[in-house]
Amino acid sequence: MRMHNADEHCGIAQAAVVTGDWWNVLVLREIARGHVRFDALAAELGLSRKVLTERLGRLVASGVLRRSLYQRRPVRYEYLLTDSGLALLPVLVAMQEWGDRWVLGDGGTTATASPQRSGGAEQARVHALASAGARLPAGLELPAADGTDHPVVAPDAAATVLFTSPGAYPGTSPGAEVHRPAGSIPEHRLFRDAWPDYRRAGVALRGVSAQPPYEQASVTRAESIPYPLLSDTEHRLTAALRLPTFRAAGRLHLKRLVLVLDRERTVRHALFPVDDIPRAVEDALHLARNTASASASATTTAFENRPQPQQ
Repeated sequence: MRMHNADEHCGIAQAAVVTGDWWNVLVLREIARGHVRFDALAAELGLSRKVLTERLGRLVASGVLRRSLYQRRPVRYEYLLTDSGLALLPVLVAMQEWGDRWVLGDGGTTATASPQRSGGAEQARVHALASAGARLPAGLELPAADGTDHPVVAPDAAATVLFTSPGAYPGTSPGAEVHRPAGSIPEHRLFRDAWPDYRRAGVALRGVSAQPPYEQASVTRAESIPYPLLSDTEHRLTAALRLPTFRAAGRLHLKRLVLVLDRERTVRHALFPVDDIPRAVEDALHLARNTASASASATTTAFENRPQPQQ
């Protein structure tokens, strides 16, 4: 990219050198989604091997990606985000929010689904997670209100219900609350009240917002939340699933949705938009029970069909 001399000390111009190319941005998008091997990237992007090799080389040279050997014969690498690359995730998410709102949408802001000129790009994107069997990147963990990192999908549960929310801001006295944006706490209370049913079904619960852990810790204490509240301030989950967001009070917030995932981190069901929160809580439990049952049946079938030792 040709630059004017005045751009030498401009951070925007220097960042554009790395991210300004159309394919560079899309390569980063796909790696954030967990497509870290060359063939997977080529298939997702429909890009020629020559062009993809060139783009990956540039991003590695820029310090945004690093190569990690996973096979020696023949030599094969995975392309992983460095700290510099992870710091670009909020940029990608902000680009998505801007495109959803101003290019695909009507410029309005809502905590549910935006009216969109494309016929519902946000809805189509979320529902495609289930119809296409999207899978979370392996090892994805997020910080929780208890100060530790938790896997987004519970490893010991046959199904995990993951619900996202704009966030909740409790006040200083029990039961008092200030909502920014308003009305963001009902899902926490409703899932809390339904938690015994989820637990009896062997289904794990995870609540996710873009709030920092210390704010979520206040919510956990004030509302006696028994399941983990996870913080996606770095937008790792948001970028991995291209979750819909909106901007309010100077922050990017996650829109309300519910996902049901199996133990293999695959999205089996997606509820979006969520306008009726009590109904969503009930539907999520029903769908998670079915997912857990299907997972148990598949495990039993695999066990019964395993090769038998010779007598």
